[in-house]
Amino acid sequence: MIRKKVLVTGGAGFVGSHLCERLLNENNEVYCLDNFFTGQKQNIVHLLDNPYFELIRHDVTAPFFIEADEIYNLACPASPVHYQYNPIKTMKTSVMGAINMLGLAKRIKAKILQASTSEVYGNPLVHPQQESYWGNVNPIGERSCYDEGKRAAETLFVDYHKQNNVDVKIVRIFNTYGPRMHPNDGRVVSNFIVQALRGEDITVYGEGQQTRSFQYVDDLVEAMIRMMGSRDGFIGPVNTGNPDEFTILELAQKVIELTGSRSKIVYKPLPSDDPLMRKPDITIAKKELDWAPKIKLEEGLSKTIDFFKTIV
Repeated sequence: MIRKKVLVTGGAGFVGSHLCERLLNENNEVYCLDNFFTGQKQNIVHLLDNPYFELIRHDVTAPFFIEADEIYNLACPASPVHYQYNPIKTMKTSVMGAINMLGLAKRIKAKILQASTSEVYGNPLVHPQQESYWGNVNPIGERSCYDEGKRAAETLFVDYHKQNNVDVKIVRIFNTYGPRMHPNDGRVVSNFIVQALRGEDITVYGEGQQTRSFQYVDDLVEAMIRMMGSRDGFIGPVNTGNPDEFTILELAQKVIELTGSRSKIVYKPLPSDDPLMRKPDITIAKKELDWAPKIKLEEGLSKTIDFFKTIV
């Protein structure tokens, strides 16, 4: 059997570790590259004994050379707490990381997938968001380092494809949750679960009427693998997310119910540039990838709560 050689940047992160695991289960040879800024060794420690798994400590802002058939470029802090901690570094990771990985893909003729984000739509004026929507993004706001970094990376991917014929794929990831989320990443699902398990007040911003769509990590990994295997010449971008829409208040109430917590909900002012609506249009994913999320919020939250019970 000939094993594909697959490089996953950000492979020790929340999503990256699940992707590495799935790729190994499908008999690939996996190179996991991470600088451990937000990735955690505990996410991939169970993979270290696998002879077809290799962990490489490296920062994508520096050039990197390896032989591989496919590259999944996931390296970038993805939660507001982490990407705002060092905004210049966040921007460099998105832009220089994309340049380095695209240069590698060009040199070794590898297929490369960019993990982009629904944040490219900013605070959307169109609902639900389709891939043809250009977005409503503040270039100098608190979140700009991430939003604009990911937008620039998409530009680079498309231009490397047009100019250098690099085989690229772009997915735009909407809110994703599941086991191995960082407990301090500031994302709403992990925040609520940690607060509920500790019996602390659950913090809702604004009146909790802003909406989000939550996709379980296994559904996302399935979409990424299908996108990597999609037809030649199809580069995306493709929305990957769950079109079931919930208010933040509904999520808080669901977490309290599933954890059996006595936590109370408290309200705080809405942060700047926080999108009021988020919902993917997944028509293209259904057509091109024959993909739609399968795991309902309650099932996914239960699995995530079980994970957090082991670490909180």
